[in-house]
Amino acid sequence: MTYFKFLISCFVALAFINDCVAQQPAAVPGFYDEIKRINPDSTAKLHVVSFNIKGNKRTKSYIILREIQFKTGDSLIIGQLTSIMEQARRQVFNSNLFSEVSITPVIISAYEISVHVTVREKWYLYPTPQFQLVDRNYNEWLKTYNGDLDRVVYGIKFAHYNFSGRGDQLRIYLLNGYSRNISFSYNTPYSNSRLSEGFRISAGYSQNREIPYKTSYNNKLLQFKKPGFVRNNSYASVSYQSRKGFFKRRIYTASFTYLHVNDSIIDPLYNPNYFNTANSSRALIDLSYIYQYVNIDHVNYPLSGKSYAFSVNKRGFGLKGETNMFYVDAVYNKYMSHFNNRLNSSIQLYAKLKLPFDQPYLNQRALGYGELYLRGMEYYVIDGVASAVAKYTVKKKLLSFKIPVPFNIRVLPNIPFTFFFYFYADVGYSYIKKQFDTRLNNRLLYSGGFGIDILTVYGISINLEYSFNQLGENGIFLHGKGGF
Repeated sequence: MTYFKFLISCFVALAFINDCVAQQPAAVPGFYDEIKRINPDSTAKLHVVSFNIKGNKRTKSYIILREIQFKTGDSLIIGQLTSIMEQARRQVFNSNLFSEVSITPVIISAYEISVHVTVREKWYLYPTPQFQLVDRNYNEWLKTYNGDLDRVVYGIKFAHYNFSGRGDQLRIYLLNGYSRNISFSYNTPYSNSRLSEGFRISAGYSQNREIPYKTSYNNKLLQFKKPGFVRNNSYASVSYQSRKGFFKRRIYTASFTYLHVNDSIIDPLYNPNYFNTANSSRALIDLSYIYQYVNIDHVNYPLSGKSYAFSVNKRGFGLKGETNMFYVDAVYNKYMSHFNNRLNSSIQLYAKLKLPFDQPYLNQRALGYGELYLRGMEYYVIDGVASAVAKYTVKKKLLSFKIPVPFNIRVLPNIPFTFFFYFYADVGYSYIKKQFDTRLNNRLLYSGGFGIDILTVYGISINLEYSFNQLGENGIFLHGKGGF
């Protein structure tokens, strides 16, 4: 508790400190000296005559131009030119198609410029071997199951992240081991001529040798296991997405899932509330609407800007006692820079509400899955129908360097590494009806700690954290994000 109060006091102090130095984007080297000589009026406008795009071997040039907020023929104020170019560079980079992006204005005359865009494409085609855990995180796998290699899924993933040069993604999974998974997905965000609409289709089939059938009073998953496969899952979905501007996206999705579990799971000995029915199979229809806003400096590891999302979902229609659930999700992220980018902080808020409150166990998932968890409570799941998490983080960049690749690889000439040190505090709450109550439900939860982020190529990050929580527990936790 002492450590937690100390961290909270530090966070509160930092949260109310204003930047000591005004932040200005770096000027284009030599450009302003030259433009001031030719045209000393900072309020004057420069006419964009043309674009010159280099480095895109596969990506269509119009996909790059789509991310730039100004076009040929527009006029830009000289005094705003640096910030405009930096914003354009960020937007092109955040398309996640390139490892490097530079955008530079070139003077043609006192009132005219050409814009040079240079990119370095990523490697887009990945037939990669897969090694995945069936457990929720590394710590659960290591501590609860002693790193049992029988509890892994292996196979191959075929992925192309720029299939036709329009930012479209094709993925095929062929996995075996403790679980089986065959799946396919194709996502094309820009399928129309105006580059404002797209669609996604996916389908798959999976089998599990073990599934959680209940959550214990101590907030641990109780696993059901028998010889063979105890769950079979088939699904198909289609999505329509609209992105008419730069920062906002709307996604409409319809999906169908057929789920069958071993008959013993719904037996009174295990969990008759798993489906809230005597039938061991479920056909689920899901409809959803998602609104997203993303305006951040780096899509994989943001340090400034904000993003938020809101979704409205309907599962089933309650016909003949079938599943009937309406739920909403919301997430808000704010990333801030302090002291002229020498210190960074973030606030992350998550919330989920499910109606009606009387839901089967299958629909009770809340804290402990995905991003909706408290750091320091990775060993626990806290089910519920109404839940929320708030995370506050303060971080400092320690060092950054690049290791040259010994072979002449155009798309990956070096491997970058960046290290951040951070400390944090999390709070959360999850409400559940009394008949499903566990010791961590219906109470305020909190945790804190510190850690190191290691960032490397293509958005891959490794997170090593030392955390403690209100239960008096502490320990080291390992997380990983990104990958091929």
